[in-house]
Amino acid sequence: MTKTESKETQLKQLAEQIVESKICPELAVTATQLVFSDGSANSKVVFIGEAPGKEEDIQGKPFVGAAGKFLNQMIESLGWKRQDIYITNIIKYRPANNRDPLPEEVEAFMPYLFKQIAIVKPKLIVPLGRYAMSVFLPNLRISVCHGQPKRVGIKNWGLETRDEKSIRSLVVLPLYHPAAALYNGSLRKVLEADFAKIPRILSQI
Repeated sequence: MTKTESKETQLKQLAEQIVESKICPELAVTATQLVFSDGSANSKVVFIGEAPGKEEDIQGKPFVGAAGKFLNQMIESLGWKRQDIYITNIIKYRPANNRDPLPEEVEAFMPYLFKQIAIVKPKLIVPLGRYAMSVFLPNLRISVCHGQPKRVGIKNWGLETRDEKSIRSLVVLPLYHPAAALYNGSLRKVLEADFAKIPRILSQI
């Protein structure tokens, strides 16, 4: 990928690369399609979920089911539009029966997630739920650190270099998953309050 290619072109090529490289073929064979991302490649924020669900698998976009509608509401509460935000998942194929992704599946998709982030170049990463959070903050509990921005170093940022010492800093804001908050009133209030912090955090980065 050259620097002259647009972000959209680079992301399209990355999605094609996942298919061509047959990443997690056991997932691909039971899924309807690859669910790569949705929204603007120029977003200052990237929301990251765990894996596509049934509706996402059908429509080919992340967060389009009930949890996605709730996420849309929170995005709009900030005066933003969904199409202006970048949304993706760690796992790009729906696991059969919505099972939890296996560690080796997460590991297989991680290089592509980091490359997505490297292309978009957001100011803030927002993992939604403990599984997505554990990729960036593996030693923390979401019940303790939700709504608290953390600056972390990512090795081999975007796989642009093989230098093991290559580290780039990211600001990560872990939030509860919208699906968990849908059916828990107290958790919903916590998530909405944490979500409302995003503009202020962005302004401070």
